[in-house]
Amino acid sequence: MPADAGVSLDARVVAIYGSRCLIEFANGQAGEAVRRGAGRDAAVGDRVRLRPGSMPVLIDAVQERTSLLYRSDDRRSKVLAANVDQLALVFAPQPRFSVHFLWRAMIAASAAGIDALVVLNKVDLDCAQADPALAQLVALGARCLRIGARNDPVEAARALRREFEGRATLLVGQSGMGKSTIVNLMVGAQARTQALSPRTQSGRHTTSASRWHRLGSGDAALVDTPGFQEFGLTHLSRARIAHLMPDLERHSQGCRFGDCLHLQEPDCAVRAALLAGLIEAERYAFYEQVCSGCPA
Repeated sequence: MPADAGVSLDARVVAIYGSRCLIEFANGQAGEAVRRGAGRDAAVGDRVRLRPGSMPVLIDAVQERTSLLYRSDDRRSKVLAANVDQLALVFAPQPRFSVHFLWRAMIAASAAGIDALVVLNKVDLDCAQADPALAQLVALGARCLRIGARNDPVEAARALRREFEGRATLLVGQSGMGKSTIVNLMVGAQARTQALSPRTQSGRHTTSASRWHRLGSGDAALVDTPGFQEFGLTHLSRARIAHLMPDLERHSQGCRFGDCLHLQEPDCAVRAALLAGLIEAERYAFYEQVCSGCPA
């Protein structure tokens, strides 16, 4: 614990390892605390109050959050971070990216009430398939950035700094897209990076847990997350999913029923827009697929 721990009992959770977590005080000094009782649900990014005089150091309370972002499947939910105000979706031409992963992450960001920034990395490679995906995400409401974090690090760092300034940004992406390289550029954390597997051309996992990195003064931060291949949304209802997809939502006011799920209901304006070519068939098929795993 830092020397002034007896005075300052407020800290930020910057990493979690099972029941223990790494905490950081306002002066930058670090310590360790135990998640137990009221602090059991503390997440990376949470501001917490420590129990006076406890040994080991215990989290006494989790302060009110501004946001909470997580992913879920039919088995469990995984908290990614709390108190972030921007989600940076990192993808690249190689290894093969999933546009459905990006769409799911966009929905999760919207559900959490945070902005989305899409970062196309490795732009020195052939972007014939990546650029249309980027344009589509912009049309869905995301801001965009094209960088080469490894090929042109100086310009990449300059562009990222503009987007990250004054914000707490969570980096999300499939394995191998360059998140750890971006963290190295921005915070000098020397996050471990690996090249793509030459045999499978798939990304190797390089980050094992979410980690909050302070960016300068104030609440600006960069949160690195493990690379993963699926972004589950089973914590959201089907009705909520429909509202969070702007290309579907803009047509929903014409539906006969206010609670229309746009699946089998009669006089559905969303399905009518699909038949008229106003909604892309792939986006509606994606909606059906997501709904199949979500509660009504």
